[in-house]
Amino acid sequence: MTHDPRSAGRAPGHRQATPTARQSGVNVVVRRYAMDPVPRLDLDAVARRASLHPEVVRRFVALGLVDATRGADGRLWFDQSAPSVLARIQRLRAGLHLNYASLGLVLDLLDRISELEDALRRSNAGARSDESWI
Repeated sequence: MTHDPRSAGRAPGHRQATPTARQSGVNVVVRRYAMDPVPRLDLDAVARRASLHPEVVRRFVALGLVDATRGADGRLWFDQSAPSVLARIQRLRAGLHLNYASLGLVLDLLDRISELEDALRRSNAGARSDESWI
């Protein structure tokens, strides 16, 4: 009887498992689906990314300039796009010298213009390029 050095430290009668097709050479692909939770930002993260004080961000939420949801604990949660929305608000305020209440109207108008431009692009997508001047 020969001694197998790989069996040292194992109980007598222990059999070594043989690799199966599942264990050898199987590629695993991990996919993310829509059921993954949407990443959200809390008030402090949004304020830090927008270089604003959290109270200013709270005021913008109260004025309806930026969207936020309240969690069960009362904390504000924001979409990933909130810092860019806050930057847009700051640029408009600095460039147009409007108060924050007026900025709400300007933001709504700019969003509506974007929607109309998108609809126009979609309707012209099937048009021939030589008829674009009409």
